[in-house]
Amino acid sequence: MPEPDSGPQDATLDIRTERLLHGNLRWAVLILAAPIIAEQLLNSMVGLTDTWLSGRVRVSGELSAAPTSAVGTGNYVNWLVELLFSLIGTGATALVARHWGAGEKDQSSRAASCALALSLVIGVLGILAVYCSAALLTGMLGTDATSRALSTRYLQLACFGHVFSSILLIGGAALRGAGNTWTPMMILGLVSALNIVFSGVLVLGDEDPRFWSLGVDGLAYGTIAARFVGACIMVFVLCRGSWGLKTSLSKATWADTETARRILRIGAPAAADGLLLWGGHFLFLKIIASLDQDGGSSAIFAAHIIGIQVEALNYLPASAFGIAAATLIGQCLGANQPARATRGAHEAALQASLIACLTGLFFYFGAASIYGFMHEDPAVSAAGVPAMRLLALFELPLTFSIVYSIAIRGAGDTMPPLIANVLGIYCVRLTVSYWLAVEMGFGLTGAWAGMGIDVILRAAGLMIYFHRGRWKRKKV
Repeated sequence: MPEPDSGPQDATLDIRTERLLHGNLRWAVLILAAPIIAEQLLNSMVGLTDTWLSGRVRVSGELSAAPTSAVGTGNYVNWLVELLFSLIGTGATALVARHWGAGEKDQSSRAASCALALSLVIGVLGILAVYCSAALLTGMLGTDATSRALSTRYLQLACFGHVFSSILLIGGAALRGAGNTWTPMMILGLVSALNIVFSGVLVLGDEDPRFWSLGVDGLAYGTIAARFVGACIMVFVLCRGSWGLKTSLSKATWADTETARRILRIGAPAAADGLLLWGGHFLFLKIIASLDQDGGSSAIFAAHIIGIQVEALNYLPASAFGIAAATLIGQCLGANQPARATRGAHEAALQASLIACLTGLFFYFGAASIYGFMHEDPAVSAAGVPAMRLLALFELPLTFSIVYSIAIRGAGDTMPPLIANVLGIYCVRLTVSYWLAVEMGFGLTGAWAGMGIDVILRAAGLMIYFHRGRWKRKKV
């Protein structure tokens, strides 16, 4: 029996939702994704700027790769905490979108209110977890003593911004579930701009006497200050009401255990996915760190950090199209339009693939220029340039794996991406990368080859699962 392409329409649907559910699909995806792409690219500029600034921090008056390694390690650990926020964010997006597509705006606002309350709780837990475990986590990597000390210091300072990050990320997820991608873009874009300015002012004192020279401490302080401003704006927007979505932190919201359970039930596999994914990445990072032991420096590790930061130019737009697909899928399923939900995800993957092809060409032909600009140490460029040229070949499958993974989660079906990530990271990436990088002696290039093989297999598995369509019948 053919799938219904449209369902009963609610008279309360406003023109924005009407266009999303019944308008031109290509434009619907692009309009949803464009603000998220802008937001993600601005956010990537923060990581790139922090990495660039760290390459100009002196240690005992000398140029060193240690500050870049420290900031990179800190970013990996901070990424773990932000993955934990997906416990709330994924559930909020799916629940808000499903109710919104069904015309149940009061229920959407109730879900968003509960998510905002939960964001405060998980943000505080994130601070405690990182502060107490910072020294242990940096010690596990096995980097040199200078890098470990700087990494621990950076983590224990930057972690105080996690409660603000939680509000920003989870609040933005709720707004996107209602189809409002512009407001999160403007707020998080402002946060990114402020972060770059604050960090630059606090770090560049060695090169300009008008600024301070606080080293990696300045990077942490700049991040906290910018996210505090953004969190205040996000709470104001959500409580004041945006696009018909209005939240409250009343006593009734804190007592709404039913909605909290629904959010957590959807988000739990995504959070477990994030934890397992981060664990695999941390072990992968440990493989990279081991490649520097013979030389006693952190050049290969720093080259890896730079490469991953630069690759954000592709995987962040891919994430944006995935989020657009998730919003479209949630609302279309709520409106009983599964066929349009399917076409929307394919359209998002197609548009994202165009960016993947362009960035792949940029990485391949611009590798030497990228590393020359990002770090002044020639040893870092020597390790990173050949690896980045190989990395360029895997950008298209990376994009497909990201888009379809997030799209499937948008239906509330969060277990298949978890399984794909666990198998890909632990059974393929870690084993193949270790064999090529360490046993065969191919260094960073070998490690990234293992990463590329993982991405190809994971993309194929997720695309097959999406095509079979079991996610359309997921109840939330």
